[in-house]
Amino acid sequence: MDFAFDARTEELRERLLAFMDGYVYPAEAVAEEQRAKLASPWDTPPVVEELKAEARRQGLWNLFLPDREHGAGLTNLQYAPLAEITGRSPQLAPTALNCAAPDTGNMELLAQFGSAEQKERWLEPLLAGEIRSAFAMTEPEVASSDATNVETRIERDGDAYVVTGRKWYISGAMNPDCRIFIVMGKTDPDGPDQRRQQSMVLVPRDAPGVEVRRAMRVYGYEDHYHGGHAEVVFDRVRVPADHLVGEEGGGFAIAQARLGPGRIHHCMRLIGMAERAIELMCRRAVGRTAFGKPLAAQGVVQNWIADARVTVEQLRLLVLKTAWLMDTVGNRGAHTEIQAIKIATPRAVVGIIDRAVQLHGAGGVGQDFPLAELWAAARTLQIADGPDEVHQRSLARRELARYR
Repeated sequence: MDFAFDARTEELRERLLAFMDGYVYPAEAVAEEQRAKLASPWDTPPVVEELKAEARRQGLWNLFLPDREHGAGLTNLQYAPLAEITGRSPQLAPTALNCAAPDTGNMELLAQFGSAEQKERWLEPLLAGEIRSAFAMTEPEVASSDATNVETRIERDGDAYVVTGRKWYISGAMNPDCRIFIVMGKTDPDGPDQRRQQSMVLVPRDAPGVEVRRAMRVYGYEDHYHGGHAEVVFDRVRVPADHLVGEEGGGFAIAQARLGPGRIHHCMRLIGMAERAIELMCRRAVGRTAFGKPLAAQGVVQNWIADARVTVEQLRLLVLKTAWLMDTVGNRGAHTEIQAIKIATPRAVVGIIDRAVQLHGAGGVGQDFPLAELWAAARTLQIADGPDEVHQRSLARRELARYR
């Protein structure tokens, strides 16, 4: 990377690159070996806790939070190259730095909208990496790409709320350290304003009526490191009224505030995933021979590598522009660019990883290289945080409005 960032960002980049080389990459194989010996596949391998302790010792902790009270106080533009580096090992590095989804978005949500009591009970242990959390929004019975479709009910009953509904693909819910769900549901299902019908409420995992029913696979993977993706049933779960986040009817707005930073963080890490794929592709190309000459001498392979480099440089510039806009004019002012990177980055990175898989042949689809898992993660992000088509629809409307 040839960009000249400010002195603090450059210093953190150098420390993080050294941390990746010295600790994270060597831990990848160790984590897999340890996981095979765990009593439950959802337990955390000991090496992950060792990485967290080392990251904290080195000051590489909670880098994602711009709030100096709770995080590193970095801007989006400062955090972008750091998140990209963690994307090179997406299963370990974000968790090691306490910068992994869905906890990042949940911590941002609590920091911005949580009450003092909610912050003390849930945000502080999340910031310390002592617990994990989940964000329960997606539902199996409705098209969750439209958040107004949510059917889960959050009903006021005296000094409590009663939560009833079924969610799925709830990231992090299988992790035994997951202690809290942020649940989105409707407190006013018949209200005239569809975007004021929803609210968010904090539901402890051990509350009576909460059932983590099963783990959901993603292209055959269970994503153990991030706590999996679960189907969760809330069967008339009662929580105190002070577990409401913000105000009644504020759930839709809070969700949008949470998803903006989450989308750019995903795109930052995706660029790191693409860089890892390019590196693997190049190493494979110079180390293998086919039809009498190295793969690196094959014209089609050269084209793949050249196209991948051009694409990554383009994506990085767009992501950095978006980060800068978020810092200078806010998330609303950067709305078009946030949608643009959400559309462009997963789509392009899937293509780069797919070429790397092709170059590795049978090895590309197996477990000896990270490519298959990287592909599954990148492809999923064309759906997560809003399907690409939803962002295309919204972006096109904004573009067309200029001509009406």
